[in-house]
Amino acid sequence: MTSVGIDAIEIRTGKLVLDLPNTFAPVKGEDPEKYTKGLGLYTSSFPDVYEDIVTMGANAAKALMERKGLTPEDIGRIDVATESAFDNSKPVSTYISGCLEQVFEGDFRHANKGERKFACIAGTQSLDDAYNWIKAGRNRGRAALVIATDTALYERGDPGEATQGAGAVAMLIDEDPDLVELSTEQGYGSMDETDFLKPNQQFPSVDGKRSMQVYLARMREALEDYESVAGRTHPDDFEYIPFHTPFPGMVRKAALLGFRHMSRGTEIEDDLASEIGRQPREDDFETWDDYEEAIRAYMDDLKTTEQYRDWYTRVIEPTLDISSRVGNWYTGSVHIARLSALKAAAEEGKEMTGKKLLVGSYGSGAQAEIHAETVQETWLDEIEAVDVDSQLAERTEISFDDYELIHDVHNHEKEIEVEEFTQPEGEFVFTGWGRMNERRYEYVE
Repeated sequence: MTSVGIDAIEIRTGKLVLDLPNTFAPVKGEDPEKYTKGLGLYTSSFPDVYEDIVTMGANAAKALMERKGLTPEDIGRIDVATESAFDNSKPVSTYISGCLEQVFEGDFRHANKGERKFACIAGTQSLDDAYNWIKAGRNRGRAALVIATDTALYERGDPGEATQGAGAVAMLIDEDPDLVELSTEQGYGSMDETDFLKPNQQFPSVDGKRSMQVYLARMREALEDYESVAGRTHPDDFEYIPFHTPFPGMVRKAALLGFRHMSRGTEIEDDLASEIGRQPREDDFETWDDYEEAIRAYMDDLKTTEQYRDWYTRVIEPTLDISSRVGNWYTGSVHIARLSALKAAAEEGKEMTGKKLLVGSYGSGAQAEIHAETVQETWLDEIEAVDVDSQLAERTEISFDDYELIHDVHNHEKEIEVEEFTQPEGEFVFTGWGRMNERRYEYVE
Protein backbone atom coordinates (compact mmCIF):
# COMPACT_ATOMS: atom_id res chain seq x y z
CA MET A 1 0.00 0.00 0.00
CA THR A 2 1.26 3.47 -0.87
CA SER A 3 2.70 5.37 2.08
CA VAL A 4 1.18 8.71 3.09
CA GLY A 5 2.68 11.35 5.31
CA ILE A 6 4.27 14.76 5.61
CA ASP A 7 6.11 15.59 2.41
CA ALA A 8 7.38 19.03 3.45
CA ILE A 9 7.06 21.60 6.21
CA GLU A 10 7.56 25.35 6.55
CA ILE A 11 7.06 27.75 9.42
CA ARG A 12 6.39 31.46 9.78
CA THR A 13 7.12 33.05 13.11
CA GLY A 14 5.75 36.39 14.25
CA LYS A 15 8.33 39.05 13.40
CA LEU A 16 8.62 40.53 16.90
CA VAL A 17 10.39 38.96 19.88
CA LEU A 18 10.05 39.58 23.61
CA ASP A 19 12.91 38.60 25.92
CA LEU A 20 11.23 36.93 28.90
CA PRO A 21 14.00 36.80 31.55
CA ASN A 22 15.50 40.20 30.75
CA THR A 23 12.52 42.30 29.65
CA PHE A 24 9.31 40.66 30.88
CA ALA A 25 10.44 39.30 34.27
CA PRO A 26 11.90 42.56 35.67
CA VAL A 27 8.69 44.50 35.01
CA LYS A 28 6.69 41.69 36.61
CA GLY A 29 9.06 41.71 39.60
CA GLU A 30 9.79 38.02 39.13
CA ASP A 31 12.90 35.85 39.15
CA PRO A 32 14.09 35.32 35.55
CA GLU A 33 14.64 31.64 36.34
CA LYS A 34 10.89 31.26 36.75
CA TYR A 35 10.83 31.45 32.96
CA THR A 36 14.11 29.85 31.94
CA LYS A 37 14.25 26.97 34.43
CA GLY A 38 10.61 26.72 35.48
CA LEU A 39 8.68 27.18 32.24
CA GLY A 40 11.66 26.47 29.99
CA LEU A 41 11.08 29.65 27.98
CA TYR A 42 13.55 32.33 26.87
CA THR A 43 11.78 34.42 24.24
CA SER A 44 8.31 34.67 22.70
CA SER A 45 7.30 35.58 19.16
CA PHE A 46 4.59 38.18 18.51
CA PRO A 47 2.94 39.37 15.29
CA ASP A 48 3.66 42.85 14.00
CA VAL A 49 0.79 45.26 13.35
CA TYR A 50 0.22 43.92 9.82
CA GLU A 51 0.52 40.23 10.77
CA ASP A 52 -2.16 37.81 11.92
CA ILE A 53 -3.11 34.15 11.59
CA VAL A 54 -3.90 34.59 7.88
CA THR A 55 -0.66 36.33 6.92
CA MET A 56 1.50 33.91 8.91
CA GLY A 57 -0.32 30.89 7.48
CA ALA A 58 -0.27 32.22 3.91
CA ASN A 59 3.40 33.17 4.09
CA ALA A 60 4.35 29.72 5.38
CA ALA A 61 2.23 28.06 2.67
CA LYS A 62 3.72 30.26 -0.05
CA ALA A 63 7.26 29.34 0.98
CA LEU A 64 6.35 25.66 0.98
CA MET A 65 4.68 25.74 -2.42
CA GLU A 66 7.52 27.68 -4.00
CA ARG A 67 10.16 25.35 -2.60
CA LYS A 68 8.31 22.26 -3.82
CA GLY A 69 7.48 23.80 -7.21
CA LEU A 70 3.72 23.51 -6.69
CA THR A 71 0.80 25.34 -8.28
CA PRO A 72 -2.81 25.56 -7.05
CA GLU A 73 -3.66 22.71 -9.43
CA ASP A 74 -1.47 20.39 -7.33
CA ILE A 75 -3.45 21.05 -4.14
CA GLY A 76 -6.84 19.40 -3.67
CA ARG A 77 -7.46 20.22 -0.05
CA ILE A 78 -6.64 23.12 2.30
CA ASP A 79 -7.31 22.60 5.99
CA VAL A 80 -6.53 25.27 8.57
CA ALA A 81 -6.31 24.40 12.24
CA THR A 82 -6.63 27.33 14.61
CA GLU A 83 -8.14 28.42 17.89
CA SER A 84 -7.59 32.10 17.01
CA ALA A 85 -10.24 32.45 14.30
CA PHE A 86 -12.01 35.79 13.95
CA ASP A 87 -15.10 34.67 12.02
CA ASN A 88 -17.74 32.16 13.12
CA SER A 89 -18.73 31.29 9.55
CA LYS A 90 -16.04 32.01 6.96
CA PRO A 91 -13.04 29.68 7.46
CA VAL A 92 -9.49 30.95 7.60
CA SER A 93 -8.61 28.59 4.73
CA THR A 94 -10.62 30.75 2.31
CA TYR A 95 -8.65 33.83 3.32
CA ILE A 96 -5.36 31.98 2.89
CA SER A 97 -6.29 30.56 -0.49
CA GLY A 98 -7.28 34.06 -1.59
CA CYS A 99 -3.86 35.33 -0.58
CA LEU A 100 -2.07 32.54 -2.45
CA GLU A 101 -4.10 33.20 -5.59
CA GLN A 102 -2.54 36.68 -5.68
CA VAL A 103 0.91 35.23 -6.38
CA PHE A 104 0.39 31.83 -8.06
CA GLU A 105 -1.03 31.16 -11.51
CA GLY A 106 -4.38 29.43 -11.37
CA ASP A 107 -6.81 29.15 -8.49
CA PHE A 108 -8.06 26.84 -5.76
CA ARG A 109 -11.70 26.66 -6.86
CA HIS A 110 -11.41 22.87 -7.11
CA ALA A 111 -9.93 22.50 -3.59
CA ASN A 112 -11.90 21.40 -0.54
CA LYS A 113 -11.33 24.01 2.18
CA GLY A 114 -12.11 23.80 5.86
CA GLU A 115 -11.24 24.88 9.37
CA ARG A 116 -10.60 22.56 12.32
CA LYS A 117 -11.20 23.44 15.95
CA PHE A 118 -10.30 21.35 18.94
CA ALA A 119 -7.88 23.55 20.84
CA CYS A 120 -4.25 22.60 20.17
CA ILE A 121 -4.91 19.11 18.80
CA ALA A 122 -6.70 20.47 15.72
CA GLY A 123 -3.46 20.56 13.71
CA THR A 124 -2.98 16.83 14.18
CA GLN A 125 -6.65 16.17 13.46
CA SER A 126 -6.21 18.04 10.18
CA LEU A 127 -3.26 15.78 9.37
CA ASP A 128 -5.51 12.80 10.07
CA ASP A 129 -8.22 14.19 7.79
CA ALA A 130 -5.75 14.70 4.95
CA TYR A 131 -4.24 11.25 5.48
CA ASN A 132 -7.67 9.59 5.38
CA TRP A 133 -8.69 11.60 2.30
CA ILE A 134 -5.64 10.39 0.39
CA LYS A 135 -5.85 6.80 1.66
CA ALA A 136 -9.52 6.69 0.60
CA GLY A 137 -8.46 7.53 -2.96
CA ARG A 138 -10.50 10.72 -3.09
CA ASN A 139 -7.57 13.06 -3.77
CA ARG A 140 -7.38 12.51 -7.56
CA GLY A 141 -3.60 12.61 -7.43
CA ARG A 142 -3.50 15.90 -5.53
CA ALA A 143 -1.83 16.72 -2.22
CA ALA A 144 -3.31 18.36 0.87
CA LEU A 145 -2.12 21.55 2.49
CA VAL A 146 -2.49 21.58 6.29
CA ILE A 147 -1.83 24.87 8.07
CA ALA A 148 -1.74 25.30 11.85
CA THR A 149 -1.76 29.00 12.68
CA ASP A 150 -2.39 30.83 15.94
CA THR A 151 -1.78 33.97 17.93
CA ALA A 152 -1.75 32.69 21.49
CA LEU A 153 -2.56 35.72 23.61
CA TYR A 154 -3.72 35.74 27.22
CA GLU A 155 -5.42 38.53 29.12
CA ARG A 156 -2.91 40.91 30.65
CA GLY A 157 -1.92 39.73 34.12
CA ASP A 158 -3.02 36.14 33.49
CA PRO A 159 -0.56 33.48 34.76
CA GLY A 160 -0.34 32.15 31.20
CA GLU A 161 0.84 35.49 29.82
CA ALA A 162 4.48 34.40 29.81
CA THR A 163 3.71 31.44 27.53
CA GLN A 164 2.28 33.54 24.69
CA GLY A 165 3.47 33.15 21.12
CA ALA A 166 2.49 33.53 17.48
CA GLY A 167 3.33 31.58 14.36
CA ALA A 168 2.20 29.18 11.68
CA VAL A 169 3.23 25.75 10.44
CA ALA A 170 2.40 24.69 6.89
CA MET A 171 2.60 20.99 5.99
CA LEU A 172 2.19 19.22 2.67
CA ILE A 173 0.50 15.82 3.00
CA ASP A 174 1.05 13.51 0.07
CA GLU A 175 1.77 9.99 -1.14
CA ASP A 176 5.38 8.77 -0.94
CA PRO A 177 6.31 11.60 1.44
CA ASP A 178 9.81 13.04 1.62
CA LEU A 179 9.81 13.71 5.38
CA VAL A 180 7.83 11.24 7.52
CA GLU A 181 5.29 8.50 6.88
CA LEU A 182 2.28 8.50 9.22
CA SER A 183 1.36 5.24 10.93
CA THR A 184 -2.03 3.60 10.51
CA GLU A 185 -2.27 3.04 14.28
CA GLN A 186 -3.52 5.81 16.56
CA GLY A 187 -4.47 6.02 20.18
CA TYR A 188 -6.88 8.45 21.82
CA GLY A 189 -7.77 9.71 25.26
CA SER A 190 -10.80 11.99 25.26
CA MET A 191 -13.19 13.40 27.86
CA ASP A 192 -15.47 16.38 28.41
CA GLU A 193 -13.27 18.78 30.40
CA THR A 194 -13.18 22.49 31.24
CA ASP A 195 -9.45 22.95 31.75
CA PHE A 196 -9.02 25.68 29.09
CA LEU A 197 -11.74 27.27 27.01
CA LYS A 198 -12.87 30.47 25.27
CA PRO A 199 -16.66 30.76 25.57
CA ASN A 200 -17.36 33.57 23.09
CA GLN A 201 -14.20 35.37 24.12
CA GLN A 202 -10.76 35.94 22.63
CA PHE A 203 -8.65 35.29 25.70
CA PRO A 204 -8.82 31.89 27.37
CA SER A 205 -10.21 30.97 30.76
CA VAL A 206 -7.69 28.58 32.27
CA ASP A 207 -7.57 26.36 35.33
CA GLY A 208 -3.80 25.87 35.29
CA LYS A 209 -3.55 23.06 37.85
CA ARG A 210 -6.50 21.21 36.36
CA SER A 211 -5.12 21.67 32.84
CA MET A 212 -1.88 19.95 33.80
CA GLN A 213 -3.78 17.04 35.36
CA VAL A 214 -6.03 16.66 32.34
CA TYR A 215 -3.08 16.86 29.93
CA LEU A 216 -1.29 14.02 31.71
CA ALA A 217 -4.42 11.90 32.13
CA ARG A 218 -5.45 12.12 28.48
CA MET A 219 -1.85 11.45 27.33
CA ARG A 220 -1.73 8.31 29.47
CA GLU A 221 -5.05 7.10 28.07
CA ALA A 222 -3.93 7.82 24.50
CA LEU A 223 -0.70 5.87 24.99
CA GLU A 224 -2.57 2.90 26.43
CA ASP A 225 -5.07 3.05 23.57
CA TYR A 226 -2.23 3.24 21.04
CA GLU A 227 -0.61 0.17 22.57
CA SER A 228 -3.90 -1.71 22.27
CA VAL A 229 -3.52 -1.60 18.48
CA ALA A 230 0.24 -1.20 17.93
CA GLY A 231 1.57 -3.35 20.77
CA ARG A 232 3.63 -2.49 23.82
CA THR A 233 5.98 0.47 23.52
CA HIS A 234 9.52 0.68 24.92
CA PRO A 235 11.58 3.82 25.64
CA ASP A 236 14.19 2.73 23.11
CA ASP A 237 11.68 2.23 20.28
CA PHE A 238 11.65 5.91 19.32
CA GLU A 239 14.45 8.25 18.37
CA TYR A 240 12.41 11.28 19.45
CA ILE A 241 9.05 11.83 21.15
CA PRO A 242 7.59 15.25 20.22
CA PHE A 243 4.83 16.33 22.59
CA HIS A 244 2.36 19.16 22.45
CA THR A 245 4.45 21.91 24.04
CA PRO A 246 2.54 24.86 25.49
CA PHE A 247 5.79 25.40 27.40
CA PRO A 248 8.72 23.00 27.83
CA GLY A 249 8.14 22.61 31.57
CA MET A 250 4.86 20.84 30.88
CA VAL A 251 6.60 18.30 28.66
CA ARG A 252 8.98 17.35 31.47
CA LYS A 253 6.03 15.94 33.40
CA ALA A 254 4.57 14.13 30.38
CA ALA A 255 7.94 12.63 29.48
CA LEU A 256 8.46 11.23 32.98
CA LEU A 257 4.98 9.71 32.97
CA GLY A 258 5.59 8.18 29.54
CA PHE A 259 8.98 6.74 30.49
CA ARG A 260 7.55 5.12 33.61
CA HIS A 261 4.73 3.57 31.63
CA MET A 262 6.92 2.29 28.78
CA SER A 263 9.62 0.91 31.10
CA ARG A 264 7.17 -0.95 33.33
CA GLY A 265 7.86 -4.69 33.25
CA THR A 266 11.00 -4.28 31.11
CA GLU A 267 14.72 -4.72 31.69
CA ILE A 268 14.84 -0.99 32.50
CA GLU A 269 12.65 -1.49 35.56
CA ASP A 270 14.76 -4.52 36.51
CA ASP A 271 18.00 -2.53 36.22
CA LEU A 272 16.59 0.30 38.35
CA ALA A 273 15.14 -1.95 41.05
CA SER A 274 18.29 -2.03 43.17
CA GLU A 275 18.48 1.78 43.05
CA ILE A 276 14.87 2.95 43.49
CA GLY A 277 12.84 -0.23 43.86
CA ARG A 278 10.25 -1.61 41.49
CA GLN A 279 7.25 0.33 40.26
CA PRO A 280 4.25 0.19 42.63
CA ARG A 281 1.43 -2.12 41.52
CA GLU A 282 -2.14 -1.17 42.29
CA ASP A 283 -2.97 -4.61 43.71
CA ASP A 284 -0.41 -4.10 46.48
CA PHE A 285 -2.33 -1.19 48.03
CA GLU A 286 -5.57 -1.06 49.98
CA THR A 287 -6.66 2.34 48.64
CA TRP A 288 -6.22 4.28 45.41
CA ASP A 289 -4.83 7.24 47.35
CA ASP A 290 -2.07 5.08 48.82
CA TYR A 291 -1.22 3.76 45.36
CA GLU A 292 -1.14 7.27 43.90
CA GLU A 293 1.16 8.46 46.69
CA ALA A 294 3.52 5.55 46.04
CA ILE A 295 3.54 6.29 42.32
CA ARG A 296 4.44 9.93 42.96
CA ALA A 297 7.28 8.90 45.26
CA TYR A 298 8.59 6.43 42.67
CA MET A 299 8.51 9.07 39.92
CA ASP A 300 10.37 11.54 42.12
CA ASP A 301 13.12 8.94 42.43
CA LEU A 302 12.92 7.91 38.79
CA LYS A 303 13.63 11.39 37.42
CA THR A 304 16.94 11.50 39.33
CA THR A 305 18.31 8.30 37.82
CA GLU A 306 21.03 8.34 35.20
CA GLN A 307 18.99 6.11 32.89
CA TYR A 308 16.09 8.52 32.83
CA ARG A 309 18.22 11.67 32.54
CA ASP A 310 20.15 10.19 29.62
CA TRP A 311 16.94 9.15 27.86
CA TYR A 312 15.36 12.57 28.41
CA THR A 313 18.43 14.38 27.09
CA ARG A 314 18.51 12.22 23.98
CA VAL A 315 14.81 11.73 23.17
CA ILE A 316 12.91 14.71 24.62
CA GLU A 317 15.20 17.70 25.03
CA PRO A 318 15.89 18.18 21.29
CA THR A 319 12.15 18.58 20.67
CA LEU A 320 11.95 21.67 22.90
CA ASP A 321 14.49 24.06 21.37
CA ILE A 322 12.24 26.00 18.99
CA SER A 323 9.37 26.20 21.48
CA SER A 324 11.68 27.66 24.11
CA ARG A 325 12.38 30.55 21.72
CA VAL A 326 8.91 31.21 20.25
CA GLY A 327 6.39 30.37 22.98
CA ASN A 328 3.10 28.55 22.54
CA TRP A 329 1.77 28.23 18.98
CA TYR A 330 -1.34 26.31 20.07
CA THR A 331 -2.24 24.11 17.06
CA GLY A 332 1.31 24.32 15.71
CA SER A 333 3.19 23.52 18.90
CA VAL A 334 3.53 19.74 18.48
CA HIS A 335 4.55 20.27 14.87
CA ILE A 336 7.39 22.63 15.75
CA ALA A 337 8.44 20.02 18.34
CA ARG A 338 8.79 17.49 15.50
CA LEU A 339 10.68 20.05 13.42
CA SER A 340 12.94 20.91 16.36
CA ALA A 341 13.86 17.24 16.83
CA LEU A 342 14.67 16.62 13.17
CA LYS A 343 16.60 19.89 13.00
CA ALA A 344 18.72 18.74 15.95
CA ALA A 345 19.30 15.39 14.26
CA ALA A 346 20.46 17.16 11.09
CA GLU A 347 22.86 19.37 13.04
CA GLU A 348 24.30 16.36 14.86
CA GLY A 349 24.72 14.40 11.63
CA LYS A 350 22.42 11.61 12.79
CA GLU A 351 21.26 8.99 10.36
CA MET A 352 17.50 9.07 10.76
CA THR A 353 16.19 7.09 7.80
CA GLY A 354 13.79 4.45 9.06
CA LYS A 355 13.86 5.74 12.63
CA LYS A 356 10.60 6.19 14.53
CA LEU A 357 9.01 9.22 16.17
CA LEU A 358 6.17 8.91 18.68
CA VAL A 359 4.02 12.04 18.44
CA GLY A 360 1.87 13.08 21.39
CA SER A 361 -0.74 15.71 20.53
CA TYR A 362 -3.16 17.32 22.96
CA GLY A 363 -6.05 19.74 22.92
CA SER A 364 -7.84 21.15 25.94
CA GLY A 365 -11.46 20.29 26.36
CA ALA A 366 -9.95 17.59 26.14
CA GLN A 367 -8.32 15.05 23.84
CA ALA A 368 -4.90 13.51 23.28
CA GLU A 369 -3.69 11.50 20.30
CA ILE A 370 -0.63 9.26 20.03
CA HIS A 371 0.70 8.03 16.70
CA ALA A 372 4.03 6.93 15.25
CA GLU A 373 5.89 8.34 12.27
CA THR A 374 8.72 6.83 10.23
CA VAL A 375 11.47 9.12 8.96
CA GLN A 376 12.01 8.88 5.20
CA GLU A 377 15.22 8.64 3.20
CA THR A 378 14.98 12.22 1.90
CA TRP A 379 14.31 13.76 5.34
CA LEU A 380 17.59 15.66 5.54
CA ASP A 381 17.04 17.67 2.36
CA GLU A 382 13.62 18.72 3.60
CA ILE A 383 14.80 19.77 7.05
CA GLU A 384 17.82 21.69 5.78
CA ALA A 385 15.53 23.67 3.45
CA VAL A 386 13.48 25.14 6.33
CA ASP A 387 14.87 28.54 7.35
CA VAL A 388 14.17 28.33 11.09
CA ASP A 389 17.37 29.96 12.32
CA SER A 390 17.21 32.96 10.00
CA GLN A 391 13.59 33.70 10.89
CA LEU A 392 14.33 33.59 14.61
CA ALA A 393 17.50 35.67 14.27
CA GLU A 394 15.79 38.35 12.18
CA ARG A 395 12.98 39.05 14.64
CA THR A 396 12.85 42.60 16.00
CA GLU A 397 13.20 42.82 19.78
CA ILE A 398 10.55 44.85 21.57
CA SER A 399 10.46 46.57 24.95
CA PHE A 400 7.79 45.90 27.56
CA ASP A 401 6.01 49.11 26.53
CA ASP A 402 6.09 47.91 22.91
CA TYR A 403 4.69 44.58 24.06
CA GLU A 404 1.76 46.32 25.73
CA LEU A 405 1.02 48.18 22.49
CA ILE A 406 1.21 45.10 20.27
CA HIS A 407 -1.00 43.17 22.71
CA ASP A 408 -3.60 45.92 22.39
CA VAL A 409 -3.29 45.91 18.59
CA HIS A 410 -4.26 42.24 18.50
CA ASN A 411 -6.95 42.55 21.16
CA HIS A 412 -10.20 42.26 19.18
CA GLU A 413 -12.02 44.54 21.63
CA LYS A 414 -9.64 47.45 21.10
CA GLU A 415 -9.08 49.72 18.13
CA ILE A 416 -5.77 51.54 18.32
CA GLU A 417 -3.42 52.95 15.71
CA VAL A 418 0.18 51.83 16.10
CA GLU A 419 2.94 52.13 13.53
CA GLU A 420 4.47 48.88 12.41
CA PHE A 421 7.76 47.88 14.02
CA THR A 422 9.16 46.27 10.86
CA GLN A 423 8.95 46.91 7.15
CA PRO A 424 7.07 44.23 5.19
CA GLU A 425 8.83 42.83 2.15
CA GLY A 426 7.95 39.85 -0.02
CA GLU A 427 5.00 38.81 2.15
CA PHE A 428 1.26 38.95 2.68
CA VAL A 429 0.03 41.71 4.98
CA PHE A 430 -3.23 42.69 6.63
CA THR A 431 -4.49 45.98 5.13
CA GLY A 432 -7.80 46.66 6.89
CA TRP A 433 -11.48 45.85 6.68
CA GLY A 434 -13.85 45.55 3.73
CA ARG A 435 -17.48 46.57 3.28
CA MET A 436 -18.83 43.58 5.27
CA ASN A 437 -16.23 43.87 8.02
CA GLU A 438 -14.14 41.16 6.40
CA ARG A 439 -10.37 41.33 6.76
CA ARG A 440 -8.42 42.34 3.65
CA TYR A 441 -4.96 41.25 2.57
CA GLU A 442 -2.43 41.99 -0.16
CA TYR A 443 1.01 40.88 -1.16
CA VAL A 444 3.84 43.37 -0.67
CA GLU A 445 6.81 42.92 -3.00
